Parts: sequence; structure tokens; C-alpha cells
Amino acid sequence: MTVIPMRTTAPSPSRVALPARPLVGELRLDAFASHRRTVLPLGPLTLLTGGSGSGKSTALLGYEALARLAAGDPLDAVFPDPAALVPEWAGADARGRRGFRLGCTVDGPAGPVGLDLAVQAEPALRIVGERLKDHGQTLLSTALLDARRSTVQAAWHTGGDVPVTRAHLPDDRLGTALLPLRVAGTTQGQLRVLAAAEQVVVALRSAFVCDPRPPLMRAAVPVGDGLSTSACDNLADVLYRAQGWGAQRHARLLTGAAAGFSGRLTGLTAERLEDGTVRALVERGPGRSTPVGRLGDGELRYLALSLALLTGPDVLVADPHVEVPSAMRALTLLADGLDRSLDTRQAEELLALAASVCGTGHTRVLGTVGEATAAAARGTAGVTVVELAPRRH
Repeated sequence: MTVIPMRTTAPSPSRVALPARPLVGELRLDAFASHRRTVLPLGPLTLLTGGSGSGKSTALLGYEALARLAAGDPLDAVFPDPAALVPEWAGADARGRRGFRLGCTVDGPAGPVGLDLAVQAEPALRIVGERLKDHGQTLLSTALLDARRSTVQAAWHTGGDVPVTRAHLPDDRLGTALLPLRVAGTTQGQLRVLAAAEQVVVALRSAFVCDPRPPLMRAAVPVGDGLSTSACDNLADVLYRAQGWGAQRHARLLTGAAAGFSGRLTGLTAERLEDGTVRALVERGPGRSTPVGRLGDGELRYLALSLALLTGPDVLVADPHVEVPSAMRALTLLADGLDRSLDTRQAEELLALAASVCGTGHTRVLGTVGEATAAAARGTAGVTVVELAPRRH
């Protein structure tokens, strides 16, 4: 694995303009699948490339895991087979314990905030250590002191007459996500802890795994809420809802999707069938409609990915912090195989669309691509290409 040097000092907030919305700027993975002390810089549009076994997909899995933990999911739901994620070279300690580490840095109004998590996979799945830091100061730390108990000892910055508050937290939940329920916010120190925790949680929770599956997108589906799933298997329902959008918004979607199609594309619609289901159609001109079931995999994946890029969280089954104004959130699309099934022209068009959308600051993309797509993307403004190499142990 290519190791990117870890940032050792935080930029001074007096010299660096802080982003208005929380953004994950760095992902850290250690003893996680094939990763060993891997640090990945994340920009508005980040593409991971490399050969088989280089850890592209597991990097996205690590980000998704942090996002789910920030949303409050329990550890066993996030890691159903944790031992499979611990590499063979990561031997057990004297007590037979093996595990991995995940971390990230979130830039935002509170400055650069770092979160680092140590997870024990064997003999029992649990969080054994967590650190939340702001400008080098530890705001939250947890440690497993008694293996017989299903809790960790937590200490968080308080300030005032009592500088540190100590309490037990469950060992299967992210402590940072629990802080708003435990910290009163009555001192400046507590307010600082809450601001840092909220910044991390908001940035991580605003993530959506986008993995369109063409075989599942071709069928008619029941009418639902019109929110796209990760597999986009309810494409017809999404387009059925889209018919109620304003003309300008619908035209933007049509223009963005048209670049991925061969031939003319004049409309994207859905029709209700006699059995109550809806099927999606593409219009090729007056009186010419084609069911999406006849489209190729590349056209379907391009349509689904452009739909996710152009519509944002109000059309995706995402889990944003509803209490935070949309102007303060940036949706992150996690797309493993961003260029899968796309030809060269489609891949280039999709990257151009993604770069344009990500340039607004409201949407970010972390995806994996093949070497050809990565080569075409290098040097493109707003695109970060990270090449990973298989690690030899």
C-alpha cells in the first residue's frame, strides 16, 4: 500500500480560512484489510486507483463504517465479520487480541478536528479506544479498563472548576456521537467539545453509498417515496416522482444524463402500469419511448450516477443531521467502481459532470476507478487522484 505522509501539525486557524461546512479532509486506516498506516487526502472529488488487492474498495468500506458509527449504528451491525478485516500479518498480543484502527480529520468551523478509533475484532468485537482532538488538544478519550464489562472509561474536556468529566460509555457505540446526550454545554470547554463532536458527526453522517446495479434497475416497481436506494433498484419510482419537479430542475437532470447516452435523449419519464407499478422510460423524440429495461449497463449506471450527483440528498436515502441547515452540509457520495461498465467517453463525461457538481461545495465524491480513467483525470482541476499499490508483507 502506498503510504501518504500523515499531517503532523494542524494549520493555524488565524492563517487559514475555515470552511463554512464540515468536510472530511483525511481518512486514516491501519491494520484494516490490506492497509497499514495509510493516510488518504480527500478533496471535493477523490479517485482511488490501483491494482487488485491495493485496498481501493476497503478504503471506501472504512469511510462507510465511520459514517454508520457516527449515525449511531452499533458496532456489530457495521462489522458483521470483523475478523475478516484484520490482515494476517497483524498478530495477536499477549492476551490474544487482534483489531484495526480507523480515523479521519474533519475541517470546518471548529477548525481541524481529528477522530481516531481502535476496534478490537477478536476475541470479542468492541471499541477499545477513541480520541477526539481539536488543534492538538484531546477533547475526548476512552479506554477499555475492564474486559469483563461492556463499557469503556471515557473522559472529556469540561473546563471551569472541573477540567475533566469521567463516565462510562458503551463499548459498541461511537463515543463522539453520544457526547451531545452527555455534555450539558454550560461551560466554554463543554461548548468546545460539543462543537467538535457535532462537526465530525455532521460530516460523516452526510454520506451515501452509490452502487447502481443495472440488473435490478430494469424492472417495474411499486410506487414508493421516490428516494433512490444505493443500488438504484427503484429507478422507475425515482423518475415517477421527478415528473413533479419544476421545468428547470428537470431540464438540468436531462442535460446531465444525456451525455451518457448514445443517440438522442429528449426525456426521462415513468408510466403507471395496470397492476399499479411504474416503469421507467427514456424518450428519443416525439412519439419514441424506450423502456429502460432495454438499455445497456453503461447507460443505466451513468443515468443513476448522474441522478445522484445532480439531485443531492433530497432524492437519496441518506441520513443527514436534520437539525443542521442544508447550507452547512456537504453530501459525500461513496462510489466503488465509479467507471464500471462505462466506455471511455461515458467515463470522461461523468468525471466532467462530477467535477462541476463537486465544485459547488455541496457535494463531494470518493470513488474508485480503473487506471485509464485515473490517467485521464490527473491534472484536472478539483480532482485528487490517489494511487494505491498492493503491500507485500
